[in-house]
Amino acid sequence: MPARDNGHEEPVIRDNRKIDPETGQVREPAAAQAQAGEQPPASQAAGAVDGELAAQLAERTADLQRLQAEYVNYRKRVERDRAVVREQAVAGALVELLPVLDDIGRARDHGELTGGFAKVAESLEAAVTKLGLSSFGQKGEPFDPTVHEALMHSYSSDVTEPTAIEVLQPGYRMGDRVLRPARVAVAEPEDATPASNDQEAN
Repeated sequence: MPARDNGHEEPVIRDNRKIDPETGQVREPAAAQAQAGEQPPASQAAGAVDGELAAQLAERTADLQRLQAEYVNYRKRVERDRAVVREQAVAGALVELLPVLDDIGRARDHGELTGGFAKVAESLEAAVTKLGLSSFGQKGEPFDPTVHEALMHSYSSDVTEPTAIEVLQPGYRMGDRVLRPARVAVAEPEDATPASNDQEAN
């Protein structure tokens, strides 16, 4: 506010000349006002608007990035859930077909898999293999309770560890998922018999 002297306002002198008396150059209106110690009202308004727009832009950008991240996570979750549901559906269908595959295996072992029935069996086996089904369980492999189910037990001098000496029913898996363990007859070394253990204890 202009200083007062004895109740009277001192005059304010503004240099509004369009020609700079020192340089002889034409003054820009904004430059003239700046030289007079004032910022043009239009410049002040423009600066305020620019600041507000920048803040709104930053806020909208942050919202957009957050929504995009949420959508990407949602899409990944949906795809993962869809894959799990598909795998469960395929596994369920394959489990229902295992008794049919057992019948085919028994027929093959007895030489009864001939003619048209043989072609149908081969087609079925090819289809389930394409879906990821594979059989496992071999005679002579070490007994593994995570993939084997022992239906018979004995002792033998021919083995040095618990061993599947006979595969009574093959096991099946889909990928890493065991659909049915291999059902086997297991033999343990003779020195592991209860009588041997009792003698060692005595």
